[in-house]
Amino acid sequence: MAKDWWCLDPKPHGLAPAVPMQLSALCPQGSSLVFSSAASNPEPMTPLWAARPWTNHSRAHELEFVLLGFAHVPSLRPMLAVLFLAAFLLTLLGNTLIVLLTSLDPGLRAPMYLFLRQLALVEICFSLDVAPRLLVTLLRPGRGMYPISCALQLFFVLSCVISESLLLTVMAWDRFLAICRPLHYGTIMSLRLCHLLATTCWLAGVPVSLVFTIWLFNFPFCGSQGIRHYLCDIPPLLSLVCADTRVFEASAIVATMLIMIVPVSLIVTSYTRILVAVLRMPSASGRHKALSTCASHLVVVILFYCTTGIIHLRPKSSYSPESKQVVSLSYTMLTPMLNPLIYSLRNKEVKAALVRVFIQRRGTFTP
Repeated sequence: MAKDWWCLDPKPHGLAPAVPMQLSALCPQGSSLVFSSAASNPEPMTPLWAARPWTNHSRAHELEFVLLGFAHVPSLRPMLAVLFLAAFLLTLLGNTLIVLLTSLDPGLRAPMYLFLRQLALVEICFSLDVAPRLLVTLLRPGRGMYPISCALQLFFVLSCVISESLLLTVMAWDRFLAICRPLHYGTIMSLRLCHLLATTCWLAGVPVSLVFTIWLFNFPFCGSQGIRHYLCDIPPLLSLVCADTRVFEASAIVATMLIMIVPVSLIVTSYTRILVAVLRMPSASGRHKALSTCASHLVVVILFYCTTGIIHLRPKSSYSPESKQVVSLSYTMLTPMLNPLIYSLRNKEVKAALVRVFIQRRGTFTP
């Protein structure tokens, strides 16, 4: 007989499953520990599609999943919550500023800035999907979440990752045309094509994310429903599945290669041709200007693809869940926060637009 441990909250939050080694960290203050005996082969949780919404379930059975993010360092949770809250606010502030500047300033009407605005919007959506739940996990450990909430978070995480990957590829192609095909750039990158590319980047990830989210949540989940991560992602959820997932894993790897390896190849090809064109430029100032417009984008590409590739190319890799949490922070918290800084600090046009929009306009209205 095996024992399943639970945190019993005196408030009406029901029972939340916990991991025995992390009980003191997971149970909220004022709650007590209880356990129930279960068979060594626990009964699988009913797949999400099979649950009848009109059935009168108790609160204890509705709270299926518990995020165990940073449960291995319970003493650091308050400090981590403060740091992540600051990063979240900086992310919203910086990316909102990019959206406002590229929308209001007439000097930022080039296609490059239209795609930069779309990238900032993706980062805002990404942060709103991940950061609030992360803060709840740190401040209210052991709090359960509905399976539908977990599925929605996974769907939006996958959609945002795919959209960002495609946007970075389009931005690299835009720089290639601007530097290597300057005479035809205005004709090729018309406003209609820019809007079509932006819309495609936003919508292309929806069907892929929907398929993998529904597929994953159709599997039966067994045993403790503690997710050893701070968000609902494919690798930690796969570890809870008590079924054969080899077809799912193979399909996920193929989809990841198409979504990430192909864009990376296109980006590398674009920048290789850009580098060849830049080296042929006669003036040093021209070479410096061309490279400076690409440097910011390259930094973002390296940050994004290196971290997402480690996590999603090997869904059941040998990396520990704790190390995966740290790596995931790079593309879920760090990259969205750094993108506005990387693009604005290295771009004279963005800094000039900042002066025009906020300083000069403020001076115009000053009596």
